[in-house]
Amino acid sequence: MPQIGLTLGPLFFHWPAERLRDFYNRIADEAPVDRVHIGEVVCGKRMPFSQPVWPEIIERLERGGKEVALSTLAAPATTRERRSIEDLCTDERLVEVNDVTALPARGGKPFVVGPFVNVYNEATARFLIRHGATTICPPVEISLKTAGTIANACPETTFEVFAFGRLPLALSGRCYHARLNGLHKDSCQFTCEQDPDGLAVDTLDDQPFLAINGIQTLSSQVHAVLTDPADLAALGIRRLRLSPHGCDMVEVAQTYRALLDGRQDPEGARVALTRLGLPGDLVDGYARGRAGSQPVVPA
Repeated sequence: MPQIGLTLGPLFFHWPAERLRDFYNRIADEAPVDRVHIGEVVCGKRMPFSQPVWPEIIERLERGGKEVALSTLAAPATTRERRSIEDLCTDERLVEVNDVTALPARGGKPFVVGPFVNVYNEATARFLIRHGATTICPPVEISLKTAGTIANACPETTFEVFAFGRLPLALSGRCYHARLNGLHKDSCQFTCEQDPDGLAVDTLDDQPFLAINGIQTLSSQVHAVLTDPADLAALGIRRLRLSPHGCDMVEVAQTYRALLDGRQDPEGARVALTRLGLPGDLVDGYARGRAGSQPVVPA
């Protein structure tokens, strides 16, 4: 059975430059992931804060033996943001496309399809493969069974499943963080930086509901796919994606690597993750074709 790869996906949250350096330096040295995504996906207004440190981080990750993929914005709203995507798409490194308008700029060179692109069937997957897709990470609400059906119909590309983190559910034209603080989106003062894992939102009955991150809506709980690697291989899943959070992501990566290598069983992995001070309870309903908020059932 071929080894299943581990990807560290792009950071969704607004972290200061020094924290970004420290985080990715440790990932380069200690995390058993083979591919790392960097770049702003959620809000183009944040880009001037992180762009100056990305070259240093890329060099450090590549020196640490990691493959670097450049992630693009998922909802470009301005000419400047669209140009930033075009610029990234000319890079010789692997690029993650999170909006299909990036395809012409990529010009047929290899790319990753991110979970913000609606890949719900084999026809869409084949269309993207014809344009250069070498890895496809389907939307987070797709079950493992459905992802496997598409993957087995398209064996020429690698299918990757979003396996850890608050689920990216939607993007809006409005900034929730700005509104919460009595500000307009254009003068948001980057208040999203106050919540490095997103801000939990409860219902009027004080039940966990969602989380907000600037213009992004995420799940309140933490999605965790903890499945036997043989079952993943049978489904045609070749990579798992971990989404960065403020917990010990090296420990998260080590837990998943142990699971995929057969050194840890799914229940042991679940227990290990619950000890890391996660921002929410572990759930995996979407992976099992159920409501996304269903608690993890290791399989």
